[in-house]
Amino acid sequence: MNADEIPLWIVDLEGDDPKKCSAKKLIRFSMARKVNSIYKFPPRTVLLHPYAKTALSPLDRPNTQKKGIGIIDCSWRNAERIFSKRILSSKYESRALPFLLAANPSYWGKPFRLSTLEAFSAALYITGFRDQARRILRIYTWGNNFIELNEEILKCYSEALDSSEIISIQSQYL
Repeated sequence: MNADEIPLWIVDLEGDDPKKCSAKKLIRFSMARKVNSIYKFPPRTVLLHPYAKTALSPLDRPNTQKKGIGIIDCSWRNAERIFSKRILSSKYESRALPFLLAANPSYWGKPFRLSTLEAFSAALYITGFRDQARRILRIYTWGNNFIELNEEILKCYSEALDSSEIISIQSQYL
């Protein structure tokens, strides 16, 4: 990872097929750092998870730039159980991604079923780090399809003022 790039943090719970796991590939290509626990994320890290009460918005850019983005990588089959049991500390900025369509082969075209790679890319794009968002997608041949499939809505999200405007934009697509 280059010094000018946003740090990407991953707790890998080993729930996915290792051959298909985008989190493992990001780590292998040194585009993200693996940690053993969310408590290893720096304080104020933007922690993405599907059940957060606040949507990610461009207002999260300062914390993203300073501390990075964290994800707990697990299978979608276990996500609800894992996130309902896990105590998420207030020392992190918990954020949910708004409506986006997956472009990965396992969930292509399904809303909210993003891979770890797609989630990182979306968060980077929304918070204004478009070059890094596109760069990390290159580790898969299908990666660029994510931006193409969601380009219009990602552009709208990245121009929103705050989380409530993100929700308003999202409601136009649902």
